[in-house]
Amino acid sequence: MPVNETLSQFSDWSYTTAAAIYLLAMVFFLIEQSFGRKTRVRAEEAGVLVGAGGGPLPPGTLSSTSPPRAPRAGRPERFGRMGVALTVLGALMHLAALALRGFATGRVPWGNMYEYMMAVCLVAVVTWLIVLRKYPVRHLSAFVLLPVVILLFIGGTMLYTTAAPVQPALQSYWLVIHVAAVVISSGIFLVPGVASVMYLMRTAHENNPVRFARLSGHLPPREVLDRVAYRMTVLAFPIYTFGVLCGAIWAEAAWGRFWGWDPKETVAFVAWVVYAAYLHSRATAGWRGKPAAWINVIGFGFIVFNLFFINLVTAGLHSYVNG
Repeated sequence: MPVNETLSQFSDWSYTTAAAIYLLAMVFFLIEQSFGRKTRVRAEEAGVLVGAGGGPLPPGTLSSTSPPRAPRAGRPERFGRMGVALTVLGALMHLAALALRGFATGRVPWGNMYEYMMAVCLVAVVTWLIVLRKYPVRHLSAFVLLPVVILLFIGGTMLYTTAAPVQPALQSYWLVIHVAAVVISSGIFLVPGVASVMYLMRTAHENNPVRFARLSGHLPPREVLDRVAYRMTVLAFPIYTFGVLCGAIWAEAAWGRFWGWDPKETVAFVAWVVYAAYLHSRATAGWRGKPAAWINVIGFGFIVFNLFFINLVTAGLHSYVNG
């Protein structure tokens, strides 16, 4: 099928626009992160005073038994909300870039490293937007968007390839199943990876509040970060397991063996073992806190290592996905 150059160009423009919008949203989140803490502290203190009902209140104010009014959002908080709106807009442009790439080539749009990176980042952003609906973790948004912007920059510069049909080795329905599962799980894993890093920073802040106060003091409570990391890992792990199994089946069909200790297969298996250990330790030994967070960070480190080093540096049976 010939490539539609017009749709391919529109895809490239949408990709660049999405990256720029994410960068602007990250700036807005950083403004809220830097200047929004005093407003939140005053609101929390006011809520405590109202709940305590201490002393007479001025005329026209709420009584101690009245439900407290929602505090008015300050300017930093409005920047945070605008950052969320920009992130949604960026995700829509991101989705358009991925879809247009698929329509331009007449295939699923994850046949090379550029498209794979684009798809992983889109899953990460959509996952984060869902997390924002459930948990009060908006102040982590800049830290989530930072790796997304970096990956999109690397993908659009170092890894960019013109739209073209995939190589014959990838012309299989397993490209849809296996790679889609790995893309979805890898994108989701980015969220608990960032949450675990922030958990460790929050812990360092509580142990040494003077040294880490400028950054970690703005983060959500450790319990919230731990809960986000655990639940997102629980969601991603079965999808990742399915992707690894599908990869083994595809390898048997393409190369005549289910497992050959190819570098990418080996690191993918090591990452699977690390995440399995994380979930097992949480379920049986009741691990919480720093040990669990470190295991989660190590697992995500293997995911990133497998994405970059294995595909771009080493030579193996999976090297053809670079182009």
